[in-house]
Amino acid sequence: GHEGTGTIIELGREVTGWAVGERVIVDPLLSCVPRGISDICPACRRGDYNLCENFTRGDIAPGLAIGACRDTGSTWGPYFVVHRSQLLRIPDNVSDENALLTDAFCSALHPVLRNLPADGDRVLVIGAGPIGLCTVIALRALGSKAHVTVLAKYPYQAEWAMKYGSDRVICLSEHFDYYPQVAAAFGARQYRPMIGKPVLVGGADIVFECVGSGTSIDDALRMATSGGRVVLVGLAALPRGIDWTPIWLHELQVKGSFWVGSERYDGRLTRTYEIALDMMARGKVNLAPLLTHTFALSQYREAFRKLTDKNASQILKAAFTFE
Repeated sequence: GHEGTGTIIELGREVTGWAVGERVIVDPLLSCVPRGISDICPACRRGDYNLCENFTRGDIAPGLAIGACRDTGSTWGPYFVVHRSQLLRIPDNVSDENALLTDAFCSALHPVLRNLPADGDRVLVIGAGPIGLCTVIALRALGSKAHVTVLAKYPYQAEWAMKYGSDRVICLSEHFDYYPQVAAAFGARQYRPMIGKPVLVGGADIVFECVGSGTSIDDALRMATSGGRVVLVGLAALPRGIDWTPIWLHELQVKGSFWVGSERYDGRLTRTYEIALDMMARGKVNLAPLLTHTFALSQYREAFRKLTDKNASQILKAAFTFE
């Protein structure tokens, strides 16, 4: 499988109730329960198992998730090991292509559910790769009528963003020439300081930053309105060149987001993966078009060449197929 999808091929007593050949999605996080820890931590008790305090403890080696733990194997191989609590059935009317995109979608669905904008809010999504597009999809699938602007790197991504429900798309350009367009989109005023990038007064009520680079995070802080919120969806470790001035000058809220968890949805606490599968089964989202390329394992060189030049290949999401 790929991205935690696959088919059950062997069963033991620990997974009774599952049938050989059954299609499944795997919630990959290795929190308290998969680690065999009975006295689960406070985060897991409240459903925030993505914030588990025991990722280095229990019956298996340290690691946040399948693929980052020596005892589980990973989805790059022909098989991997999971705990029964991590298995979720794929509904019969959900295609393999949709199931394959569950993980990417949930990485956006989790922060959107935790930071759902009001209908009158102005939202900026920075990045129009799979996670940025899934952020737009999640907003619309949850019924948000907020005005959504997307900042895209490539023209083909801009086309996808409009197709999936954004109200406006602005393409990046050199020398920060996109700042006037962002200012106009949010009714903000742009000022040119003596040193550094443009400064906006006004901007988006909520910014979903879906890239994780120093430039994109710096843009997110500059493009949020006073008292606004910046949600860091993209993976960032040690980004450089970020001006922290807007955080204190505009009293911004900066929130992180890690993978998935349990969300309040339809009046109950539900795992993000379960919500995504339910949305697919009910026809509220169709992620299959985002899987733009597939490759045989023998084509791995071509796959990585195309992935490193997305503007030419116009890849959104790619997967290996197994014969």
